[in-house]
Amino acid sequence: MSKFTKEMVDSYADKLLIGLTSEENKMVLDEFDKIDKDMEIVSNIPNIENVKPMTYPLEDLKSTLREDMEEPSPAIEDLLRNAGKTMGREIEVVKVVS
Repeated sequence: MSKFTKEMVDSYADKLLIGLTSEENKMVLDEFDKIDKDMEIVSNIPNIENVKPMTYPLEDLKSTLREDMEEPSPAIEDLLRNAGKTMGREIEVVKVVS
């Protein structure tokens, strides 16, 4: 027997200001039933209460950052050669707002 009812789903949908059709309500009820069954499986794992919760799944991940190295910037004239239209040191773009 499901812990969730059509009336519960309709009530939650009303509180969230979303309307659900009867098909959508059934889909939500089916999903809740699947989630409820999965939670039941997890809760029946032996000694689950002794498992330490994880705050991050990759706690053993070691990463090293490379040394910051200063590099010269390319000349602006070289960069502007890749642009279509330019006005001085600026790139001209198409107007998108009237």
